[in-house]
Amino acid sequence: MGDKDSSLDVLLAEYNCLKSEQAQRIGFRDNLLYATLGVFGAIVSFAVSDPAHYYALLVIPWVCLILGWTYVVNDEKISSIGRYIRYKLVDKVKAHTGHEDIETLFGWELAHRSDQHRRRRKIQQLIVDEITFVVSGIIALSAFWYLVTHPPFAVALLSWLELLLLLVLGVETFIYADLAKGR
Repeated sequence: MGDKDSSLDVLLAEYNCLKSEQAQRIGFRDNLLYATLGVFGAIVSFAVSDPAHYYALLVIPWVCLILGWTYVVNDEKISSIGRYIRYKLVDKVKAHTGHEDIETLFGWELAHRSDQHRRRRKIQQLIVDEITFVVSGIIALSAFWYLVTHPPFAVALLSWLELLLLLVLGVETFIYADLAKGR
């Protein structure tokens, strides 16, 4: 019985470590939204302070890409930890305890994914993420193209590259949105 108890202790310690990492990633991910908005405010304030500063608007898409990709990666890791707990760790604990009801093993891991409003909340969050990290970058590019009618060729090319990368980020954000319900 001692080996079984120590194995269960290891699994529970793994669960605690995973939940701790997940909580840290959630905090970091959520703070990325606030950091992004703060950086946008600073850049826009500088850009509109003088027509010579309009080129600063081209920094916003890079901020969107870097912070947006960091957001997506962290969000995916948060979801992956949850999936691992729901599909792997629950089964390992079930095998060690002989307890067959997965609804009561780490029940919160299943319960919060099964409420009737989850899909609506996840779609709303996806919209916020797309607006924050993709649409705002496209708006900055549009403002730049409107305000700077004849940029140098290299700058125009850079701005089109930024648009392409923002569109890729938008697709990746959608792919990793984790809209599924249940286990």
